[in-house]
Amino acid sequence: MLENWLSPITPDPFKEENFQQFQIGAHIDAFTSEVPDLSDTKLAIIGIGSKEADIVRRSLYRMSFPFPGLNIADLGNFKKSSHAFIIPLIKELLEGKIIPILIGTSADFIAPQYRAFKSLKEMINVALVDDTIPFTGDPDGPGAMYLDEILTEKKSHLFHLGIVGCQRHYINPESKKLFDKWNFEYVGLGDARNNLSELEPVVRDADLLGFNLSALKQAEVPAQNRNTPTGFTVEEACRIARYAGMSDKLRSFGVYGFEHQDYGDEQTAEVIAQMIWYFIDGYFNRKNDFPVSTKGLVEYIVNFQHEQIVFWKSQRSGRWWLQIPVMSNKKYQRHYLVPCSYNDYKKACNEELPDRLVNAFKRFH
Repeated sequence: MLENWLSPITPDPFKEENFQQFQIGAHIDAFTSEVPDLSDTKLAIIGIGSKEADIVRRSLYRMSFPFPGLNIADLGNFKKSSHAFIIPLIKELLEGKIIPILIGTSADFIAPQYRAFKSLKEMINVALVDDTIPFTGDPDGPGAMYLDEILTEKKSHLFHLGIVGCQRHYINPESKKLFDKWNFEYVGLGDARNNLSELEPVVRDADLLGFNLSALKQAEVPAQNRNTPTGFTVEEACRIARYAGMSDKLRSFGVYGFEHQDYGDEQTAEVIAQMIWYFIDGYFNRKNDFPVSTKGLVEYIVNFQHEQIVFWKSQRSGRWWLQIPVMSNKKYQRHYLVPCSYNDYKKACNEELPDRLVNAFKRFH
């Protein structure tokens, strides 16, 4: 059945290289002749653009595999790159509780990554890493960007959107005004790099994360389709990828913007491979915190401006959440505990509440 969507990996990397037992290539179940059995699979790698994805595989398969018992499949590459063709397979993986790890040539593929969730009829949160707010307000215009398709649809299933790494000199001020109006979250590059750990709650709140390589410095990721001299470093990108992997809520991860060029392919592939490795490492070290279970969460009540607000701290991971005081509603049940940081809790104790948490309250009212 999956052969209808997928093409095998070529050339066969297992015939070209004899992987050692400590390497990923010795453990991954890859589609070279037959589609793998996915009955015990937790993560599945898929390329959208075979040339670029195959170069990434060469780097990834050589990396270490300190993940005993974790079943990872590599399903090869999509036969077609149309959005309508991609969505059904991603949806099928989500329904099977398999996390797709997507390697794409264009950030536009974030749209079908999102729409696969929409087809499950859930209210979802999206986190993006990008150097701009990719929204014009005109999905049919010549300069339309991938958020146009998501934010202008009539029956939206988007509950919250957080975008990090934006650079002010690339942002349309009108787009920023709309983000503020909709209570979406925006973390500029400077603020993000000054305290990268404060990005962790933004990523932890997401059901899916799309990472556009244009958010990284072009000197470190040369084969990207939108070259920018400023941005995150590779080390910072890997930390963000690990945050995503550790989130019990996140069910889809994509890295986009790798475009084959005359130079820089190998370096760019190595960067993506490292990001995927750290995502896998984060997944392997998940703590089964909320929304898997509230068991093991400790309640902290804070008197805030003549009201009481409730924070929760996980005994397993030390992570924090803010409880939104709303009537029970199954539609929003997965979102009423908003990830936050210890610093947010300390500020609340001093009767300060960060904008991102104020906006979280507004989204429920």
